[in-house]
Amino acid sequence: MFEYEQVSPVSVSAASATAEDLSAERDSASGSVVTAAERVAELQARISTMQSRTLSSRLIPTHPAIASLLPGGGLQQGSVYSVDSSAMLLMTLLAAPSAAGSWCAVVGVPEFGIEAAERFGVDLERLILVPHPGEQWLAVTAAIADVVDVVVARPPTRASDSAVARLASRLRQRKSTLLMVGSWPQSEAMMSLGKSQWHGIADGHGHLAAREVTITVTSKNTGRPRSARLWLPDASQAVRAYSAVESDPPQLRAVPQQVSA
Repeated sequence: MFEYEQVSPVSVSAASATAEDLSAERDSASGSVVTAAERVAELQARISTMQSRTLSSRLIPTHPAIASLLPGGGLQQGSVYSVDSSAMLLMTLLAAPSAAGSWCAVVGVPEFGIEAAERFGVDLERLILVPHPGEQWLAVTAAIADVVDVVVARPPTRASDSAVARLASRLRQRKSTLLMVGSWPQSEAMMSLGKSQWHGIADGHGHLAAREVTITVTSKNTGRPRSARLWLPDASQAVRAYSAVESDPPQLRAVPQQVSA
């Protein structure tokens, strides 16, 4: 099932560029001297440019408030991301690609609520649920990734290094994005929830109206984690960035006390 391997287009392009440059250098009769350090710096700049173009052309729709935290400005096709075990965060990540027409799947998360997912914007007609994949969860995940654009999976056991590498190769080939609940080797980034505060309850009355959270993205390619505050959701059940002017929690409406006759 995992017999396919793929060489990154960026690596191939970079290798070709390197060969062309070295060939041109040998054939040049100008007599100019180019140091090794200058050549390395030039090639690194060209590779970085090609990688930037490749990443920007392979992004899937993502909520803008989260996309700004991710390396490359969004979720990349063919990549794996580690996500905290938060149903709301998973549904938020699935909502944008689902609304854009992508098929999504959730493997090994039996408590995933379809009614809540629909309220978050997930199209249930393009959603596949495999609540209990059993011991073959990795094979199930790989098979679904063949035909689905975005897959959420929660591993019940640790996978071997070879299995992780084969799955990563399969995802790159199929251009599927995997959101792995919990830590996972070779992840592009880890999305975690920090401070979380519910608004709406005070002194024994009211109801849960909005949830304010801090999302932190830690990437293997960037030195410092990036964080942002979001409403997940706000009082209108929408997910959006937290504004600095929203320092006060939503106002509570007092419920009149009923007096028995």
